[in-house]
Amino acid sequence: MTLSADSGQVVLVTGAGSGIGRAVATALARAGHTVYASMRDIAGRNRERAADMDMLAGRESLHLRCIELDVSSEASCRAAVDQVLLACGRIDVVVNNAGMLMAGLTEAFTPAQVAQVIDTNALSWLRVNRAVLPAMRRQGRGTLVYIGSTTSRIHEPFIGPYVASKAAGDALAEVMGFESSPFGIDSVIVTPGAFTTGTEHFAHAKGPMDTAVLAQYGGLPARAAGLAAKLDAVDATHGGPLGVEAVGAAVCRVLALPQGGRPPRITVDAQQKGVEELDALHQAKQRAFFERMGLDDLLPSARR
Repeated sequence: MTLSADSGQVVLVTGAGSGIGRAVATALARAGHTVYASMRDIAGRNRERAADMDMLAGRESLHLRCIELDVSSEASCRAAVDQVLLACGRIDVVVNNAGMLMAGLTEAFTPAQVAQVIDTNALSWLRVNRAVLPAMRRQGRGTLVYIGSTTSRIHEPFIGPYVASKAAGDALAEVMGFESSPFGIDSVIVTPGAFTTGTEHFAHAKGPMDTAVLAQYGGLPARAAGLAAKLDAVDATHGGPLGVEAVGAAVCRVLALPQGGRPPRITVDAQQKGVEELDALHQAKQRAFFERMGLDDLLPSARR
């Protein structure tokens, strides 16, 4: 399928090979947008995933194409954005989704491991934004979407490095949203709860490397190993788990809203942790402080 900039909004999705990223890319393409679904090594390890997505695009006549993008490389981020701009002349939306999970006792992770997950889950957002924001500023419009996590508000044991990375990414996203708002750029942080199926997060989660530390914690590591089962049990009390398609649908709904009128945060959480209440308090306190500082024109609601 030949992509056309006339097909809805032009969207770049990172980490679109599986899980939430694939669900978001597919949902947006089915909603009529022009979607570039990015992943690493589409000629190698992700060859089958790319081919499967290409077949889906052909079968359903979607404006959907796979594109090479390694979020750990600033050069790769810039090359992918340049490819989109060359093909379409603009880029309306970027969905920062690529991420990884580390699960286990926090002390047993090496500093290098923690640096790796922060690089993937937070610094990658900065790399992608640095590639896309110059074009959005020239356009005078654009939308930055982030797939965050409810754990950035309600921290959980046994996933310390992941929580730290998501909290760091959340802070970067929020501050960059303030700073890009005067240029007509929206920012939306999507906070999903845990998805134990439909993603590769738990299957591919990395554990701690310092086994000597693990040995000092007695039976506690066994409780960490049961994290997914505990989440499933919580889901069951609220009517069962959500599929990753719920996140794709939520992103579609947000992008259907007019530019400048999109909420800064949305939550998709089968565990119903109540982060929406924390968000409301956070935003109220933030607004009060920004008003005292004379910075309230940078808040998202100032553009509505």
